[in-house]
Amino acid sequence: MKPLPSFCPIPYGRQHITQTDVAAVVQVLGEDYLTQGPGIQAFEEAFATYIGSQYAVAVSSGTAALHLCAIALGVREGDKVITSPLTFAASANCIKYCGGDIVLADIDPASGLLDLLQVQKLLESSPPGTYAGLIPVDFMGLAVQMDAFRQLAEEHHLWIIEDSCHAPGAYFDTVDGLRQRAGDGQCADLAIFSFHPVKHIATGEGGMITTNRADLYQRLLQLRHHGITKDPQLLTEQHGGWYYEMQELGYNYRLSNLHAALGISQLARADEGLSRRREIAKMYIQAFAGTSVRPLPATFVPGHAYHLFVVQVPDRKRMYDSLRQAGIYCQIHYIPLHYHPYYQQFGHKVGDHPHAENYYNHCLSLPMYPSLTAEQQSYVIEQILHLI
Repeated sequence: MKPLPSFCPIPYGRQHITQTDVAAVVQVLGEDYLTQGPGIQAFEEAFATYIGSQYAVAVSSGTAALHLCAIALGVREGDKVITSPLTFAASANCIKYCGGDIVLADIDPASGLLDLLQVQKLLESSPPGTYAGLIPVDFMGLAVQMDAFRQLAEEHHLWIIEDSCHAPGAYFDTVDGLRQRAGDGQCADLAIFSFHPVKHIATGEGGMITTNRADLYQRLLQLRHHGITKDPQLLTEQHGGWYYEMQELGYNYRLSNLHAALGISQLARADEGLSRRREIAKMYIQAFAGTSVRPLPATFVPGHAYHLFVVQVPDRKRMYDSLRQAGIYCQIHYIPLHYHPYYQQFGHKVGDHPHAENYYNHCLSLPMYPSLTAEQQSYVIEQILHLI
């Protein structure tokens, strides 16, 4: 067997840590606060400015962000919430944590995103009040047309959580021709982001909730800290500077100052990383033009954040196995939710969502991260073209 190039293995995604990042974390180790310090608010304010929202709340993970959103919006037992089958399980699990029920609507095969028309069909074929909310997902980094979903939600009195874990910096053009950023709070009641290592902004683990609603913002601050407040304006009694009250059941979903320091450092070069991802996407699209390897979406989308670069291939298993032998560790995003045994116990089954299933049968996520070199990408392209 021919030896692999020295730059292998090539993962589908990876963090990019610089000496500036390291120095930012080391500095916190010498300060007074490792948690609950001023660095948290600094990260929140910087992130809100970057996204364009009024408020941001830092939490321990993207999953924690989703869970707190569901609680803050009052999800309770029996509430039905619509989301896409093509997402990581956390997008739906947050509703199950609160006793709610997940209803899946199929994807648009051209984009991989939750299909607005399928959601509309579900809503219009059910009695008023059947559904409580929507969770559209900015899958791959491609921003959902949120203004259209907002209009639909208002017609049916639904709240919206926008899952923007893949999409910091992504944008779409509204029907009025305005450019709008994913997660900026203009259309969704709440939006969430993840800082997992393979994401645009990596803090190890961590997440952020953005919103333009002051009421939800204040409640989220309490929920992430056991439901506790020291705010004098919220306390029911006054005993002194030490006094605090647990006013509802919350969680320890705080982010540490170490994570926040790394997040602030990473955020400073977020646009640089986004630009590089778009360059990589253009190279892939150009290389595979006219072949049986079909990028999703088919053409370059300027507002796409390209967390993932997904292609559709005729023989996915053969391609996946052969690329691994060549030192290229592609990934599959995602196994549809209704394939999982946990969700099948609630009546979801294979055959329910043919577009998502066809997508899954042929999808492959290629290496996509800012530190991917031109030499590595050329090797990936060469190996794929050799296999088709």
